[in-house]
Amino acid sequence: MDVIELSRIQFASTTLFHFLFVPLSIGLAFIISIMETMYVVKRDEQYKRQAKFWGHLFLINFAVGVVTGILQEFQFGMNWSEYSRFVGDVFGAPLAIEALLAFFMESTFLGLWIFGWDRLPKWVHCLCIWLVSLGTIFSAFFILAANSFMQHPVGMVLQNGRLEMNDFFAILTNGQLWVEFPHTVFGSFVTGAFFITGVSAIMLLRKKHIEFYKKSFQIAITVGLISALGVALSGHEQAQYLVETQPMKMAASEGLWENSEDPGAWTVTANINVDKKENTAEFKIPYLLSYLSYGDFSGSVTGMNELQERYVKMYGNGDYIPPVKTVFWSFRIMAGLGGVLAFLSICGAYLMVRKKLETSKWFLRIMIAAISFPFIGNSAGWIMTEIGRQPWVVFGYMQTEDAVSANVTAGQVLFSLITFSAFYLILLGVMVTLFVREIKKGPYHEAEEKEENKDPFTKEGQHAFS
Repeated sequence: MDVIELSRIQFASTTLFHFLFVPLSIGLAFIISIMETMYVVKRDEQYKRQAKFWGHLFLINFAVGVVTGILQEFQFGMNWSEYSRFVGDVFGAPLAIEALLAFFMESTFLGLWIFGWDRLPKWVHCLCIWLVSLGTIFSAFFILAANSFMQHPVGMVLQNGRLEMNDFFAILTNGQLWVEFPHTVFGSFVTGAFFITGVSAIMLLRKKHIEFYKKSFQIAITVGLISALGVALSGHEQAQYLVETQPMKMAASEGLWENSEDPGAWTVTANINVDKKENTAEFKIPYLLSYLSYGDFSGSVTGMNELQERYVKMYGNGDYIPPVKTVFWSFRIMAGLGGVLAFLSICGAYLMVRKKLETSKWFLRIMIAAISFPFIGNSAGWIMTEIGRQPWVVFGYMQTEDAVSANVTAGQVLFSLITFSAFYLILLGVMVTLFVREIKKGPYHEAEEKEENKDPFTKEGQHAFS
């Protein structure tokens, strides 16, 4: 493989690994904020224990996420220097704000939250974790602002051989950003919710701290249900926007070679032949493609063959059709798992209302497996988003093959790819080990350790000793 392919593999692997932690951090911070708010309002110590226990897992995930995110910044300058030179004036601004505002904000208030237990007033301490949650969401917003610019470039002008910003407000109001952002945030809330419900399901099956984990499950499944509906609605908005701004990506995600009929049928499965540019063994649902694309049960969607001819006239000779099979199936994995998560959320809420959760062992076992579903769905969604834009790195302005560094060799990229992959595997093992250790300790280990360490010569210790 050449430098371009290796650089793409490296960036894809590091990005996907980093993206395992980002949505979990956003989701956990939000749910922990709700738990501590419940503690402040209801003065129930159980909610305080919930915030502390899930907060320990959030801190582990946050730390690993920070480490894995550092490499993302370096790659823009090391492997993709031509890209950085061409779009750095535009692309660098939202990344700088993310680091200087959002990350500093969440890090500062996270420190106050960690060390402020029983030192700060309750409402001030609760405000700290809400600001941490807000910081994680701000961070996602500015990262997505940079990514949305790559999908739909706005707020710039091409001069002096590079893109230069002339309207920062246009970047922040980019239509692509405002369909990506809610979809990503709702997906993150689902990720945090199903992590908590999955861990709670493990402990409920083991009949440990039943009331604690039932309450945790109840809060998380409520967030999961609302957020799953938000994912579906925002995903529908994003599909409609793609028809206007990136019709090739939309056509590839549907395996649509020729223009669809009016109304268009949505292809559930198909055997895609890229060489012959045709599909066989298709299973379709009538009218659904038109509804997904336009919010109406009528309308035709442009196919890849016509779009290819159109792009040749606009941008010159070249192959502008992305890897169709990858885009087609990653979209279906994402959408299918989204539907499954929504269904499981409804089932979980129903069992909670009927007070049958802890006796529904079959459902609890499914919820353990469902911990992985949001991670797979999130990854599939990003694969569809990024691969579907190919061959462009900045749509309409710069192709991926032109963005790679000129002075980097294939051997150097291969060595760093192997090294980073090995390091990430070790880091993943450490994180899983720490997760398991914290979960085994349980939600009451702090109180138990405090009780064991009491000085028997103090009044409090004598009471405990007796």
